[in-house]
Amino acid sequence: MSDSSKNTGAQAEVVDDPREVRLGKRQALIEAGFNPYGHRFDVTDHAADLEECYTELENGANTEDVVRVAGRIMAFRRQGKVCFIVLHDASGDIQLFVRINNVGEEAYERVKDLDVGDIIGTEGTIMRTRRGQLSIASTTVELLSKSLRPLPEKFHGLSDKETRYRQRYVDLIANPDVREVFVKRSHIISAIRAFCENQGYLEVETPMLSPLASGATAKPFSTHFNALDMEVYLRIAPELYLKRLLVGGLERVYELNRCFRNEGMDLTHNPEFTTLEAYCAFSDLDGMMDFCEGAFRAACQAANGTLQITYQGNELDFSKPFRRATMIELASEKAGEDVSFDRTREELAAIAAKAGVDVQESWGKGKLISEVFEALVEETLVEPTFVCDHPLEISPLAKKKEDNPELTSRFELFVCGHEYANAFSELNDPVDQEERFAEQMRQKAAGDDEAMDYDKDYIRALEYGMPPAGGIGIGIDRLVMLMCDCASIRDVLLFPFMRPEA
Repeated sequence: MSDSSKNTGAQAEVVDDPREVRLGKRQALIEAGFNPYGHRFDVTDHAADLEECYTELENGANTEDVVRVAGRIMAFRRQGKVCFIVLHDASGDIQLFVRINNVGEEAYERVKDLDVGDIIGTEGTIMRTRRGQLSIASTTVELLSKSLRPLPEKFHGLSDKETRYRQRYVDLIANPDVREVFVKRSHIISAIRAFCENQGYLEVETPMLSPLASGATAKPFSTHFNALDMEVYLRIAPELYLKRLLVGGLERVYELNRCFRNEGMDLTHNPEFTTLEAYCAFSDLDGMMDFCEGAFRAACQAANGTLQITYQGNELDFSKPFRRATMIELASEKAGEDVSFDRTREELAAIAAKAGVDVQESWGKGKLISEVFEALVEETLVEPTFVCDHPLEISPLAKKKEDNPELTSRFELFVCGHEYANAFSELNDPVDQEERFAEQMRQKAAGDDEAMDYDKDYIRALEYGMPPAGGIGIGIDRLVMLMCDCASIRDVLLFPFMRPEA
């Protein structure tokens, strides 16, 4: 792919720029009347299908079966009047056996000038070499796209993560296991949609732009809408729109789409992410637990063909009922003392500080309990665990527990130390909801930039009457991480957010 010349003495070897060499080849083709960026090529076969179809073909055998495949050159070797090309398509690899006698001298000269990375189409007959390699004896080879940049030298092992994430197109060429993750991601999403539909849920779409930052406690992205001269927000969550649909009489709805939060980036967070939110009228938290278990099993089966998997060295079995425990009992167990509303705020603050929490003056008992849980318990929860009964202070949209109004009917699902789902028995009392919105506004005024806005129209909707309901949100990106054994959210996003290149 490159030419070099040596001078006498101690002068260094001069090596042509590979991109310049390829640009020269491109120009030579154009001047010879050939388009280096071809048009349609009718593909009739794929590599993997051919491997399966001709498993019984004997070594050294030839057929008259004509096939047409297209893909990228991944390896190229010339031996006299024969070229051996490894062509990669969407399904796998197959060898092309290109003889001068089969394609003609003029076409063979053009084949000799191809480079690794070029995209070609070929027609030929199926054969198997004496060494057992299934091949296509090409009769025509057509250049469909000239590659101007050489693939990484060790294209099978491109490992620099910055390059991989920033140039995902190269990553997908170089790493078959990366392609497999995104194939699995597609299967997971399809399986979840099928599960929801089989459960009678209707898929809907709600606004991405909203005049209010609501639906969850998080810092939003904001932008200016010129036509109406107003500030709007990229949605944090679709929750309040979806529950308006329950008011309108749609009994089971779900949305699988993007949300945006103007927060940090780490192994499990990206500023834009995909969630499933589902709401079921006349259901409750137990109904959402059943839904959650079913959705996770559908995803696991679709990705792995089994319900027993390994994630980062941890053996997990999704066929079993998920463990259920309350936040207070788990926090108390790890703290070695009672962590509940029976303690004074000062006592809970001391427990939190002992656990390494930077305690804020504005926090009440509920927030302190949740902080102790987060500091001491979260990372210890390996098997799938529903953590239930969250404090009211951190659950502005969940229904109060009848036996303890300081707690709510809410769970979060934890697996291997990370949260994967959040669910409520939904609050449908408009007066209670209005009071909680007012409290959120007080927290916002006190400096909490994650507190929700007051949504007056949502209160109006509740005043028309929303049925008792269960609702759940599942983080799809984290779910794919779990099912594909990926340690970073960037490994399951085709184009994770990156700082601009220098």
